Amino acid sequence: MVHYRAHSSSATPEPQPTQEEEEEEENNNNNKDNGMSRLQRLRDLLEAEDADLMSFAMGAEEGVEVSYSVSAPTPKQQKRQQLRKPDWLKHKKLPGGDRFVALRKKLRTLNLATVCEEARCPNLGECWGGNEGEDTPATATIMLLGDTCTRACRFCAVKTSNTPPPPDPEEPAKVANAIAEWGIGYVVFTTVDRDDLEDQGASHIAETVGKLKALSGGSIKVEALVGDFNGKMEDVATVALSGLDVFAHNVETVEALQGVVRDRRANWKQSLAVLTEAKRVAKRENKDLITKTSLMLGLGETKEQVVAALRVLRAHEVDVVTLGQYMRPTKRHMPVAEYVTPEAFEAYKQVAESMGFLYVAAGPMVRSSYRAGEYFMENHIREKEKEKEREAA
Repeated sequence: MVHYRAHSSSATPEPQPTQEEEEEEENNNNNKDNGMSRLQRLRDLLEAEDADLMSFAMGAEEGVEVSYSVSAPTPKQQKRQQLRKPDWLKHKKLPGGDRFVALRKKLRTLNLATVCEEARCPNLGECWGGNEGEDTPATATIMLLGDTCTRACRFCAVKTSNTPPPPDPEEPAKVANAIAEWGIGYVVFTTVDRDDLEDQGASHIAETVGKLKALSGGSIKVEALVGDFNGKMEDVATVALSGLDVFAHNVETVEALQGVVRDRRANWKQSLAVLTEAKRVAKRENKDLITKTSLMLGLGETKEQVVAALRVLRAHEVDVVTLGQYMRPTKRHMPVAEYVTPEAFEAYKQVAESMGFLYVAAGPMVRSSYRAGEYFMENHIREKEKEKEREAA
C-alpha cells in the first residue's frame, strides 16, 4: 500500500505523522477504494474497443486491481469448513411451491425426462417454480432421445453408456402433444449424444420439432440444444431445417481445454463447423435461424483465451452466447479450478456485446438454457415475424 503524505509550500517541514495517523489514513484510503465498485474498475478497462479488451484479457492495466476470481476449495477443505463456496453461488430459490410441484407431477405423468434433473442444474427451483404470484411461467428443458448419453464428458452428470436403450418411436408425438397442451410460447429441447444411431438422432429431433410446429400452428417457438452429430453435416442440416427457431450447440470451453473437458470425439473445430453449417443451410433456404453456444468458466482457462474464443465464435456468425460458472456435479467429475466473480462475468458480457452478439447472458448461475435468454429470444423472434408481415403488406 502506498502512503500519501501532505506537502507544504512553506520552508518549514510538516511534522511526520504518527503510526496511528498513518493507519487511520490507510483505512480511509481502503474505504475509498471499496467505494469504487469492482464492476466500475472492470468497466473502466473496457471503455475503448480493442486495446482495452486485450488489457482486460491480459490483466495488463498496471496499478488496477480487478477481482477476477477466488480459489476453489478442495473436497477436504469443504469438509473441514476451511473454505466455502462464494456467497454468490448460493441458490436464489430452492425447489418448492405449487408451480414446482404441479410441473414435476405433469412431467412424471407424461414420462418426460428433463436436463434440469439429469444434469443437476442449480436453477431448477427458479425455472420450475417460476415467480409465484406473478405472470412468469414455469419452464423446463425437455430431453429427447432418452436420458443416457454415448459420450463421457468430464463435466457432465448425465448417465453414459455405449449402448443406451433405443429411442422411443412415440416420443416425438408424445412430447409435441404435451408441450402443445402446456400453454407456453417458447420451449427448449436438449438431447443426449447418440453415436449409436446412424443419423445421431437427427431425424428424431426434426420429427419432434415438426410435429410441435404443426400442432401449435407455428406459435410455439422452439430452441434445440444438440450435439455435434459426429461432424456429419447432412444431419446438422436435417435439424437446422426442421422448423427450428434457435439452433444451439455448446462449445463448452475454450479451444485449449477441449481435450481435457470434453469427450475425445468432440472438439473445437468440429463444433464451429456445426454452428457454421446450421447458419449456412438456413440462409440458403431463406430462413431466419438463430445460432447459439455456451462457455463454462472456472475450468482453468485464461482471460485472453475466453476473449479469443468469443472473437472466433462471432466471426463464425454465432448470434447468442451464454457464459456460466462450472460447478462440479460429483467427486467423479473434474474439479473446479476457480470461482469467477459476478463482476468478471459482467465484464465478459460487455466484451461480447461490443463484438456484436445479438444476446449475451453471463453470470455464475447462468446455464445454456436460461430463462432470461428464452424470454429475449421469444420476443426477438416474434418481432422479426411482425417485421416480415409489415414488409409483405
